[in-house]
Amino acid sequence: MTRRLLLSHLSLILLVLLTLEVPFGVFYAHSELSRFSHAAQQGAMTLAEVCEDKMEHGLAADLPGLARAYGQRTGSRVLVTGHEGTVLTDTAARARVGEDLSAEPDISTALSDHPAVGTRSDPAAGGEVLFATVPGGSDATVPCVVRTVYALGPLKAKINAVWLALGVAGLGALATVSLIGFALARSITRPVQALERATAQLAEGRITDPPDTGHGPPELRRLALSFTRTATRLQHLLQAQQAFSSEVSHQLKTPLTALRLRLENFEPHLAPCAQDSLDKALGEMERLGRMVQGLLALARLENSAIRPEAVGLDAVVADRAAVWAAFADEQHVGIRVSGATGVRVWAVPGALEQIIDNLLSNALRVSPPGTAITLATVTAPSTEGRTPPMAELHVIDQGPGMTEAERLRAFDRFWRAADADHDGTGLGLPMVRQLSRVGGGEVTLEAAPGGGLDAVVRLRCTEGHPHRERPGTSADDSAARPSHPLTSARRRP
Repeated sequence: MTRRLLLSHLSLILLVLLTLEVPFGVFYAHSELSRFSHAAQQGAMTLAEVCEDKMEHGLAADLPGLARAYGQRTGSRVLVTGHEGTVLTDTAARARVGEDLSAEPDISTALSDHPAVGTRSDPAAGGEVLFATVPGGSDATVPCVVRTVYALGPLKAKINAVWLALGVAGLGALATVSLIGFALARSITRPVQALERATAQLAEGRITDPPDTGHGPPELRRLALSFTRTATRLQHLLQAQQAFSSEVSHQLKTPLTALRLRLENFEPHLAPCAQDSLDKALGEMERLGRMVQGLLALARLENSAIRPEAVGLDAVVADRAAVWAAFADEQHVGIRVSGATGVRVWAVPGALEQIIDNLLSNALRVSPPGTAITLATVTAPSTEGRTPPMAELHVIDQGPGMTEAERLRAFDRFWRAADADHDGTGLGLPMVRQLSRVGGGEVTLEAAPGGGLDAVVRLRCTEGHPHRERPGTSADDSAARPSHPLTSARRRP
């Protein structure tokens, strides 16, 4: 931000300097050349009048001395011709006396009683020169012509010196403005950077370096003060919520456990007809305990600010499949693992295990005996605008599946399908979504090919990975193995 403010400030100043200095330099160069040309013409006309007077009084022999004196005084080369264009004298001795120069453009123009002033290149003079050729006399017949030639090197050096002075002055102004602009930009951006650091710390859960409210523009000081108050209040609210969650976790466990024990103690004293009601009450107690644990887990998860870490996806999948294999055997359901290997994704510590456990638990509840649950890992190569690549974990069952409306509502807390025949709490999938989002991923439910449900967990890969398929392994070789889910399923774009 400091660099942008400084660049914008300097760009504006540079535009102003260019708008002022360039026209001034161009105007100065043009005016100096015009002034020099006018002075050369006036001097040549004065000399021509003197030469005409000398010739009228028969003093033509004085012309060489007169021309040399004028040339030494003005630093010019002087050439004088007669009324026919023949050379009478040349201070530079380039033209011989008596040589006819009437064919030269400027001499011819002056013999026609018109002055000629202009510039031309003269290698012998070392560059460009200015010439002023004027007629001597005002009669119809021009008695003489005077040409004065000036080297433009000194004039150009003077103009270049002015351009250099303008450039130095502009650079000095830019340097001064840069220092002032940098100081002003820093005075503005320093409070903004402090706010940025404080915001990042607040996102991590605690502000250790609050922004200074005594420096910077008044608007930013007021903003820093408001931010500090808001952050302090948020910290107090978060701490109160965390303390409440912690206290509830301890306070609710004891009465729930005591109530369960009291209900179990009623069992020997109840009539057989009331046994069914007692079992249902105990079941509701267990469900209430799981619901309390789920709510507390969600509260702790939402209040935490744990940074994701790199986790080996295929290693965690293989480990959880081995752990759940015994439970799957009891229901005569197989667990199949397939897909890419060597995939590392971002996830908070322990989150990936909880995600797989919840999805496998839901899949086992609805999987009929003799079917299989597939855990498949897929990596998508990085493309333009999609970096880093994403990895997908598919948990596919062969149960009854869900309608599209049910799949959309499945992540609502406490929601259960109307035909559900199990005692779930409706908190598993919301917890899976929250755990996925903490690691920068997402979870969706899709229809599996041939019936069933495909829970797709998308996580950010730590780097690109090759697509290496491993042979499927099953926890129950006698269980039915469905076709590969990734070649026959229809995926969302």
